[in-house]
Amino acid sequence: MRAPYASDPGKSRGRLVREEESSFRSPFQRDRDRIIHASAFRRLKHKTQVFVEHEGDNYRTRLTHSIEVGQVARTVAGALGLNQELTEAVALAHDLGHTPFGHTGEDALHALMAPYGGFDHNAQAIRIVTSLERHYAEFDGLNLTWETLEAIAKHNGPVTGELPWALAECNAAIDLELHTHASAEAQVAALADDIAYNNHDLHDGLRAGLFTDEEITALPIIGDAYAEVDARYPGLDWNRRRHEALRRVFGVMVSDVIDTSRARLTESGAGSVEEIRALGRPVVQFSPELWTDLKQIRDFLFRRMYRAPSVMVIRKQVAVVVEELFDLFLRDPGLLPERWLHDLARAEGDETAVARIISDYIAGMTDRFALHEHERLMKP
Repeated sequence: MRAPYASDPGKSRGRLVREEESSFRSPFQRDRDRIIHASAFRRLKHKTQVFVEHEGDNYRTRLTHSIEVGQVARTVAGALGLNQELTEAVALAHDLGHTPFGHTGEDALHALMAPYGGFDHNAQAIRIVTSLERHYAEFDGLNLTWETLEAIAKHNGPVTGELPWALAECNAAIDLELHTHASAEAQVAALADDIAYNNHDLHDGLRAGLFTDEEITALPIIGDAYAEVDARYPGLDWNRRRHEALRRVFGVMVSDVIDTSRARLTESGAGSVEEIRALGRPVVQFSPELWTDLKQIRDFLFRRMYRAPSVMVIRKQVAVVVEELFDLFLRDPGLLPERWLHDLARAEGDETAVARIISDYIAGMTDRFALHEHERLMKP
């Protein structure tokens, strides 16, 4: 049963370009389906989560991460009486704007784009769904509903101060009320992201040998989970033991956000999604106790995984790939593929516009394509 503060597809504020509604799908279902069929979504399968795509087939990519976020988001939204289709749409779209090589690629591109307004992957996701996906006859982008655009833009909270240029362009066309919190569905998608990566980065770090099962049992939540498995399944082989323990950690995070958020939503007294936006505070959260525990887990992952020496070596190498490709295209924009030349022709004489087109092109690359193009173009 849908809660009164859930987003109602029948009361959507609509799309920038008016369309006839589907007879068998709600507006939010259509948004979700358009995201799944987007080229940018498919390319996530060869984009880094932590490990560069070619380092192994068993590590998470941006695509598998997004699918896991979508699964968690639907579960939490259903338990809270929220709109699951809107929540899933946001969860699946939240990383569309990521560059090749994960945050390393983003950091490199942001530094290169500093003279031209910078680069922000959240704003780039908005740019993709409002402009860069060009498949439909009547509009650029995916022509998503206002609610889905708002949720993608604000799922991490209000956006204040100087806006990233890509987000500012969209907001000028359709006011997303960036100063407020987003719907509860958007807030669920944000925490589902935290749950998913905290869980799967432990899996991937263990698989990569960056730390051991024994080391992570010293961390909160995790130690109790391993102890419970050992008591229930003595002598279990290491692979099943690890999986059983980490799925319990996963369950603790999901249960905590459902219980905490249900209480906060009741306490808020909100009777509509507009009242959720007007509260001035998030309503979907972890408990303070679990949040403290998760900070310890994240600190451990940062030290032992995200900044591990073997990971840092790769980070430096792939940052050079992004830097050299950007410099090359900026010197000779004609090297871009034919489909980009029309945009370049319209930007002729405007260095900022040209740099932003090059940024769009590089940001859309997969890991493997960026490496291939770097090797092809940078050969003597």
